[in-house]
Amino acid sequence: MSKDTLGYAEPAFQIVMPGQPGDVPATPKHVPHRGGTMNPSVEALRAQFGAVIGRAEVMWGDTTVYVERTKVAEVCAWLQHEPSQSYEYLVDVTAVEHRDAMRPIEVVWHIRSIKFRRFLRIKAEIAKDGKTPLAVPSVWGIWKGADWLERECYDMFGIRFEGHPDLRRILMWEQYKEGFPLRKDFPMRGRFSRSEQLKQALAANPEARYSMEELSIADAFEDLPSDMRHRLTGGEKTGE
Repeated sequence: MSKDTLGYAEPAFQIVMPGQPGDVPATPKHVPHRGGTMNPSVEALRAQFGAVIGRAEVMWGDTTVYVERTKVAEVCAWLQHEPSQSYEYLVDVTAVEHRDAMRPIEVVWHIRSIKFRRFLRIKAEIAKDGKTPLAVPSVWGIWKGADWLERECYDMFGIRFEGHPDLRRILMWEQYKEGFPLRKDFPMRGRFSRSEQLKQALAANPEARYSMEELSIADAFEDLPSDMRHRLTGGEKTGE
């Protein structure tokens, strides 16, 4: 074991960077707006799923692939479990609604393979024809991090994630009746008057879903000092 200039022993092992041997991470430069090297996972998906996989494109170095709406969970499970893919990290779940009323709503999943340093954007289109349900399969069973991400997407766009264990609003209160704030038909000032909005907000009871045992800090922490327990059980309000 050798020593560095400060006299400290240097480790005998060699640090291995993620990815292929000898593949040193580097920030891409001069990336074209459209075109470029496509993520190899697209061809692997087409070989595995055939017609379920639609068009694919590369924009600013990132690959987007379109997947049949009802097969999203099946495709994502394969990408996560297949050793040659290893997409172990779900970055985000969101949606896009275009101003053009004829264009479908796009549900978007951003996933990343840390092992192979690959990024893939998956999209599923939902036609706004009044017949196609505004729903896609949940990927919560594949990536537990999808829990709050899917709830937010449902809250803002009204998209239902079938199979989610607890699909309810996460930003708006559960009694919110004005609709879905990120939809294009949602008015900037809301559908109700400000007084009605305030009335609904004040009437909301966020504690209704929980038992008093879950809400009581004093009962949850028996080792709290007696004076603190007395204040908590005495109905002291926040800020007092």
